[in-house]
Amino acid sequence: MKVVEGHAEIEDLDSFLGNIEAIGDEYDCAIQAFDADLVVGREHLETAAQHADRAFDRGENVARERAVEILLYAAGRRQINRALRMGVSEGENRLVVVVHGTGDEDNQVREGAAADAVRELVTPATTLGIDHADREAVREFFDVGDAELAATDVTLADLVCERVALLEVEK
Repeated sequence: MKVVEGHAEIEDLDSFLGNIEAIGDEYDCAIQAFDADLVVGREHLETAAQHADRAFDRGENVARERAVEILLYAAGRRQINRALRMGVSEGENRLVVVVHGTGDEDNQVREGAAADAVRELVTPATTLGIDHADREAVREFFDVGDAELAATDVTLADLVCERVALLEVEK
């Protein structure tokens, strides 16, 4: 899995997403763009991609496209319309884009080429990680309250990754 971080001024969301989809088709990769304010780190995205792969391998996927399944896991939700809040929107975006291949021997080359193509659509910037995320937005989106944080020694990022993993159980 490759990750592209940056900023993008998205004037036409359908056009931007169409460009990403075309890159994914060209390089046979799932590509999903996320609002960086809601992504707590690389592990968050890696866990989502692993669970999405497992769902496809088992025939238990909810979405027809692997990129959307990755979004569902990253958001910790089974409903696509609710998970879409974690995606990008029109206007100025701080984003993180996942480029995830199928895992065959050419995977690294295809992922690298697709990531390079995605970089052409964004202005590079560091946006990934809990230090760059909007902690309050993350807590609201993933429904992490004060009592839950106080009851454990784990980090907010750990709790988000737990929600990603728990989606598997909630099927």
